[in-house]
Amino acid sequence: MAVLHKLSPTKSSVHQVFDGYMELFRRLVDNISPEEVDSAANVIRHTRDNGGIVYIAGNGGSASTATHLANDLGKATKTSGMPPIKALSMSDNVSWLTALGNDEGYERVFSGQMENFLGPHDVLIVISTSGNSGNLVNAVEMARAAGIKSIGILGFAGGKLRDMVDECIWLESPVGSYGPVESAHTVVVDLINACLMADRPATDDVA
Repeated sequence: MAVLHKLSPTKSSVHQVFDGYMELFRRLVDNISPEEVDSAANVIRHTRDNGGIVYIAGNGGSASTATHLANDLGKATKTSGMPPIKALSMSDNVSWLTALGNDEGYERVFSGQMENFLGPHDVLIVISTSGNSGNLVNAVEMARAAGIKSIGILGFAGGKLRDMVDECIWLESPVGSYGPVESAHTVVVDLINACLMADRPATDDVA
C-alpha cells in the first residue's frame, strides 16, 4: 500500500512568502495618506453631527473589514463623548442580502438596502481591493443620485470606484495582492476610528 506524504513548504519558500507579504504590507501602510484619512473622518463627522447614517459595504474579506469599521464607529467612538455614530455594515443582514441577491441580482445587494433608508446627511463607505465590484459601483451610483457623499477605501489600480467616490483612500498595489491590501485596509479603518475617538465636545470657557 502506497504511503501518501503531505507536502509542506520548504523553510526557504516559507521565508520568501513571509518576506514578500510583509514587504508589500509595510509599503502600503507607509503610503497611507494622513490627509486622506482626515478628509474621510471629516465626512463621517458631518454625518455624525447631523444624525445621518454611515453605510458600509464590501465583499469577501472587505466585508469583514466593513463589519470591523461599523463595530468601531458604533461602539469605540462613544469614548469621545460626541453624539453616537449610526453605522451599518450592509453585508451583515444575511437574510436581506441573500433575498436581494436571489430576487434582484447580486449587484443589487447593497443599493437595494440603501434605498429604504437614504437621508440627506448620510454617507456611503465602500471597501474594495479591485475597485470594480458591480454591487459597490451600483451603491455609489445610488449615493450620487441621492446627493450624498461616498468614501472609497481601495487597492490595486483603484478601478472604477476611484473616480466615482468623493473621498478616496487608495493604496496602489499589484493586482491580485489581496492579503496585504486587506490587511492594510484594516489599518486604514483603525486610523479613521482613532481620529473620531480623539474628538471631544466643545466646552465654553468661563471667564
